[in-house]
Amino acid sequence: MLEKRVLQIAVLIASIVPIGAGLAGIIIGPWTFGARSYSVDLISHVGYLSGLLLAIGLIFAISVPNVEKHKDRFLILGVIVFIGGLARLYEGLLTGFGTMPHQLALVMELIITPLIVLWQRRVARLSGR
Repeated sequence: MLEKRVLQIAVLIASIVPIGAGLAGIIIGPWTFGARSYSVDLISHVGYLSGLLLAIGLIFAISVPNVEKHKDRFLILGVIVFIGGLARLYEGLLTGFGTMPHQLALVMELIITPLIVLWQRRVARLSGR
């Protein structure tokens, strides 16, 4: 099915973002995200959250081969990403929306990921026929 193949490609491309950002946050630390000063606590927190981000991206990516079979997985990951986006939106409203990468992350979290989750559900439904 063509729609399944296009979804698979879209999920792979989209998962590059959290995988890349997660690895960068782990390897480079808060500087990856524009931090000018830091503390050991900030480095620790960024490392932990970057690990979560990496895991989210990897789980999306490993779901690609049988994308139509992972409705629950996509929903759980999508909710996690969306809630993270709501937190980013809240912080942005309080302090400003930061640099372009952070603004694009917000779009990914609040728009693209929910659309991918809905698209996955459609493909799952269609493949069940």
